[in-house]
Amino acid sequence: MSLHLYDTSTRTVREFVPVEPGRVSMYLCGATVQAPPHIGHIRSGVNFDVLRRWLLRQGYDVIFCRNVTDLDDKIIRVAASEGVPWFVVSERNQRAFTWAYDQLGCLPPTVEPRAMGHVPEMVELMRRLMDKGHAYASGGDVYFDVVSYADRYGKLSNQKLENMRAAGDTDTDSLKHDPRDFALWKGAKPGEPTWPTPWGRGRPGWHLECSAMATKYLGGTFDIHGGGVDLIFPHHENEIAQSQAAGDGFARYWLHNGMLKLGGEKMSKSLGNSLLIPDMLRKVRAVELRYYLVAAHYRSAIDYSDEALQEAAAGYRRIEGFVTRAAEVIHDVDAAAPLPQAFVDALDDDLNVSQALAVVHEVVREGNVALAQGNKEQVARLLAETQNMLDVIGLDPRSEQWRTTGDSGLREVVDALVAVALEQRQAARARKDYAAADAIRDQLAAAGIVVEDTPQGPRWELAR
Repeated sequence: MSLHLYDTSTRTVREFVPVEPGRVSMYLCGATVQAPPHIGHIRSGVNFDVLRRWLLRQGYDVIFCRNVTDLDDKIIRVAASEGVPWFVVSERNQRAFTWAYDQLGCLPPTVEPRAMGHVPEMVELMRRLMDKGHAYASGGDVYFDVVSYADRYGKLSNQKLENMRAAGDTDTDSLKHDPRDFALWKGAKPGEPTWPTPWGRGRPGWHLECSAMATKYLGGTFDIHGGGVDLIFPHHENEIAQSQAAGDGFARYWLHNGMLKLGGEKMSKSLGNSLLIPDMLRKVRAVELRYYLVAAHYRSAIDYSDEALQEAAAGYRRIEGFVTRAAEVIHDVDAAAPLPQAFVDALDDDLNVSQALAVVHEVVREGNVALAQGNKEQVARLLAETQNMLDVIGLDPRSEQWRTTGDSGLREVVDALVAVALEQRQAARARKDYAAADAIRDQLAAAGIVVEDTPQGPRWELAR
């Protein structure tokens, strides 16, 4: 079975065939940086990171573009409330997003363009649309004429133009030919940043920037465009309209991840239910949070609860426990060991990570049995399979990511401190002071550290 992906534009699972053999071009709508990220924001980045890793594992050269919207109405409002320039807000929150992506093990994008660095490309796109009769200037604004594209507008979101409401993206509907027309360019207003165009100074509309950046870095026709389901309409619908109306093929596959909700509501700062990444990393380790975010199918909604987060963390620790114990016996892991076919089939079936993780857990169960039986040959094979599967999903506890960044640094400090305590315990046992040895073990247990005596010596793990 080859890779098949659910394409929102056709509402079918389609075989993935890239535009160029051996090469995949992928664009992900990144952050609008008016505030620091919560886990709802980062879920998209983590889900598409798994897709990228799977494509890389299959031998593709992947060009991954993830944009930053560094100016919009919300950013302007936040900056005004704080009495600072807009770019102060953007830069601060962009750094917070980058830190969060790094903490959760996302590979850095091939290119990460900022919208306001691409105004010339946006002006050129507007000029092309005007030349083809799909856009018009009015009162310093520039609008896309949806009626001129009526035969195709609404296909991504499965809507009919006659049933659509006004765009609601400006307070200047009186300047529009039709209230459903959306703004490509917003004319200058007092106190707002502006750039020059042939139609007057102003700033870009939200939808225009992604079309300009995607085609600049990936070409007029590229493979995959991704984002959250909340972007299907109007953002992605408008991207398609303005890009294809200008003459570009644009994205061939549209992938959308489900929302992360709290109490059934979309997670948002306005609802007061944001779970910011630093707060989450006080509850669980970064690798455990990544596991939680990828464990559900990327298209499904997640209704967050602390209980579900802790269950996911415990599930990851079961995998981690086997890898740690097996690595004490097997020192050289075969990185070229084949992946179990059931794991491959799961990921090829619309990136079904939940099913792929079920395969991981089954291999781990077999590995624990092999460890108990002392079957080193079997342990070596199952450890290689487990680590190779985890590497695809970005969850290998022995990878450089989890040994050198974020909470792994804290693990190294704790490991060193526990090692001192275990040395004292071993010394007490050597002099047959078993009461002191037991006391040290009890103190570690009270601190949430479980000690296990093995033929290779004592080892520890956090209590589950």
